[in-house]
Amino acid sequence: MSSTDAAAAAAVNEKNLQKDPVTGEMISKSELKRRQKQREKEAAKAAKAASAPQTTEKKKSAEEGEEELNPNQYFELRSKTIQAHREDQSPNPYPHKFQVELSIPEFIAKYSNLETGDRLDDQVITVAGRIHNKRASGAKLRFYDLHGEGVKIQIMASAQDNEGDDYVQIHDLLRRGDIVGVRGVPGKTKRGELSIFPKQVQLLSPCLRMLPKAHYGFKDQELRYRQRYLDLIMNNFVRDKFVTRSKIITHLRSFLDTRGFLEVETPMMNIIAGGATAKPFITHHNDLHLDMFMRIAPELYLKMLTVGGLDRVYEIGRQFRNEGIDMTHNPEFTTCEFYWAYADMYDVMQLTEDLLSGMVKKLFGTYKIQYHPEGPEGPTMDLDFTPPFRRVDMIGTLEEKLNVKFPPSEELHTDETNKFLSDLCTKNGVECSAPRTNARMLDKLVGEYIEVDCISPTFIMRHPMMMSPLAKKDRERPGLCERFECFVATKEICNAYTELNDPFDQRERFAQQAKDKDAGDDEAQMIDENFCQALEYGLPPTGGWGMGIDRVAMFLTNSNNIKEVLLFPAMKPEENN
Repeated sequence: MSSTDAAAAAAVNEKNLQKDPVTGEMISKSELKRRQKQREKEAAKAAKAASAPQTTEKKKSAEEGEEELNPNQYFELRSKTIQAHREDQSPNPYPHKFQVELSIPEFIAKYSNLETGDRLDDQVITVAGRIHNKRASGAKLRFYDLHGEGVKIQIMASAQDNEGDDYVQIHDLLRRGDIVGVRGVPGKTKRGELSIFPKQVQLLSPCLRMLPKAHYGFKDQELRYRQRYLDLIMNNFVRDKFVTRSKIITHLRSFLDTRGFLEVETPMMNIIAGGATAKPFITHHNDLHLDMFMRIAPELYLKMLTVGGLDRVYEIGRQFRNEGIDMTHNPEFTTCEFYWAYADMYDVMQLTEDLLSGMVKKLFGTYKIQYHPEGPEGPTMDLDFTPPFRRVDMIGTLEEKLNVKFPPSEELHTDETNKFLSDLCTKNGVECSAPRTNARMLDKLVGEYIEVDCISPTFIMRHPMMMSPLAKKDRERPGLCERFECFVATKEICNAYTELNDPFDQRERFAQQAKDKDAGDDEAQMIDENFCQALEYGLPPTGGWGMGIDRVAMFLTNSNNIKEVLLFPAMKPEENN
């Protein structure tokens, strides 16, 4: 469908929507009719209940009655209440500003040393946050849990402390989930609970929707990913994971900056999808009348900058690959790539050990952490980031594991080797879908026999040249290249080369990739003449490195699903949408 057709369809759809007079939502005619019928039923039921003989049961408060409502009924009732306050402004449910003097973490840090029963009546301060629990002790004393930035304090609101005559009005209006501002004095209750004793409580933003009950929580995985805002409200452990993710990126940036690396930004859209072996997303530039590719890696641009004299350069950013979604893959993901002139694979390997071991030590105070690949209740992996990391030769290890002798390394790209690898996969029950290129079959064998043993950080080294079109030939073994991949908990987290800087060799490698693409390999790279021309100006001997930040965040937050460390992961559309 063209953009014009889509816009027209959207306009027709919008025209057919009706406004719900109760909630203000724009909904379809059929949904509006359904709601009206439901409301008529509920009104008739209420009228019947009102006309029934009075019983001696204790009358429930309006708030207690809300506990029996379903979420839709609660939303309608709460919306009516807030709409009324929007109209009469008593109080305004959406004020413009509330001056916050202390965050809740700052309040805790400043006043946690108070003695039980102390109350600092000479210090009037303001805080703000979200109400999670509300309970009453008679008509003139209300308790709330006020949450903010992953921590909480108690509000102990008594009528005698309240300034003004709106105590009942404001506290009857507040509900779980509301965001409030509090002006009051700090102290500790007789039970030792750090609290603020308010002189004034102001509603800053009401929560119209019913929060999940505290007892049951918000645990449905699908809903958690789709409604991340609610996930963050209800689950502090989620917030902790994203704080750790942020610390990982901060450490990475600081590590490179202090070693003289310059952070840059390169294009997200390219005419050629280069720099990695992956299937790209295609988009369209209307003004240029040109199909373009969302980048799969920033590698070629960063190496051009190294040609231009930026000897230490890096980029942290998003990549896009039109591939499967699973527990460890998302179509868009975050990487860091750096290029270091006058360094090689071995220098980069040492830097990787320093980076990862230092990062883990800084975050956890130890090199050893635990990871649960099948979830919290599953088996435990002990990950040891103590340097130096284990190093594994790819072909030599496969020969040892499979008890075979591979063809000479300089013949690994040939048709004869293709038959050897195909027979080897068949014999050992290793599946490899078409196209069964040498590189793909070898990659499957490595996954089956080497990667599975890489629990603590392990470097898999010396890949065949046909698996690495941008890496320099191994200086000792023809047919192999100077490349390593670092694996943790059986998954790759980073990939590095002694970069190929020979333009003649590079054109030959691109030609082989083009041959693989013609054979049906959608992931093979295309020839990038612009990059080859840049190489002809001279790229110094360079070490290049790339790391998947999402994967590292998974291991360092003990998350077995990549969606746990992405705030808004890719999800299939909901059926009712």
